[in-house]
Amino acid sequence: MELRQLRSLVTVADNGFSVSRAAEGLNLVQSAVSQHLKQLEDELGTRLFLRQGKRLAGLTEAGAQVVTYARQTLAGAASIAAVGRDSTGQTSGTLRIGATHTQARYVLPPVMRRFAAEFPLVQVQIHQGTPGQLVDLVVRDAVDLAICTEALGNEPALEAVHCYRWNRCAIAPLGHPLLAAPAITLELLCEYPMITYVFGFTGRGNFSTAFARQGLSPRVVLSAADTDVIKTYVREGMGIGIIADLAYEPTLDADLGRRDLSHLFPWEVTKVAYLREKYLQRFQRRFIELFQEESAQLNRRVR
Repeated sequence: MELRQLRSLVTVADNGFSVSRAAEGLNLVQSAVSQHLKQLEDELGTRLFLRQGKRLAGLTEAGAQVVTYARQTLAGAASIAAVGRDSTGQTSGTLRIGATHTQARYVLPPVMRRFAAEFPLVQVQIHQGTPGQLVDLVVRDAVDLAICTEALGNEPALEAVHCYRWNRCAIAPLGHPLLAAPAITLELLCEYPMITYVFGFTGRGNFSTAFARQGLSPRVVLSAADTDVIKTYVREGMGIGIIADLAYEPTLDADLGRRDLSHLFPWEVTKVAYLREKYLQRFQRRFIELFQEESAQLNRRVR
């Protein structure tokens, strides 16, 4: 049994059982990947894949178990290699970060500036996705670190570090009556069409629950995963926007007024997570430290 066979197995499983896509991802010819799978099945003496003709259609029960252990083995091998690189003082490599749009656009830039200055030889990859997708990426070791608000704390395979708290604000074009209201209530918000995040993103679950507890039904006319998209349609006059307060930029958003909503909704916590068994190289640990330092400044702003 060889690591390259396990790597082919996992890559095929992660690419919808397409040998051609797996081969492309591994920079191999299809025949080499097929040979790895056959050798592994022959050695184990059992079928790992369900087949429809010559096409792989899924995993057998044994195949699913083997894939789980193969992931662990590959992650362990990667950690061993990382220990070796750290022990030699190597400061180059690749840092793979999974993040939602809000984190990548509004939180990470100052962290990345400091990180790039300390580790100019490290290539950074930012993979954007939904919180659920980010959990899957970090569990599969397709990214080193995942940053978001939802989902990360519910996965037992991950170590989740709490970083900063945030809440929401309402935005609207200057002159909108909401901006002049003496007090903002959930009932008042329900008088206007709203634009906010889709379910599973940026605290949308707690947003909806706050209204439901009061027996209210907010009129959400548009949902998006991207804060900049929400701002665009607020500017088009489709409704008021409910966004993460940290995403309001006074200079760039000078045409939009802002009202604080932290008295109406629970505070959210953004976390950075990684595989518990994964060895983090020095530059990966340093990135977490920098993120926590920037998070401390965010926490001070909202006190």
